[in-house]
Amino acid sequence: MSDVPDLEGLLEQAMQMQQQLMAAQDRARAAEVQGQAGGGAVKVTMTGGGEVTRVRIDPAVVDPAEVDLLEVLVLAALHDAAAKAQAVQSEAMGPLAGLGLGEGGGGGLGELGGLGGLLGDAT
Repeated sequence: MSDVPDLEGLLEQAMQMQQQLMAAQDRARAAEVQGQAGGGAVKVTMTGGGEVTRVRIDPAVVDPAEVDLLEVLVLAALHDAAAKAQAVQSEAMGPLAGLGLGEGGGGGLGELGGLGGLLGDAT
């Protein structure tokens, strides 16, 4: 036997890992999560890819004298949804997450990076 690595086998493994990574990212992007605040008074639905698809506000918390409280609740619900979307991405990556392929190296949470500016750096 030779000490030369099987380059064809390594290439095949790398291609399989890339396909698994892409499939995991697609599943995570398609997943929906819901963040909430104020005991569910404000709910935000977001995809695993970070796209906010719905904001629902209980009319009982809409008080013109307390708009600042409503703003805080919306922001808190967005933070909650973003954290859940990030968890979905991490879970979807599974063992591939430790390979450094998710963030910046092929997609992953890069889509959530745009939310950082919207939500502050607390995503």
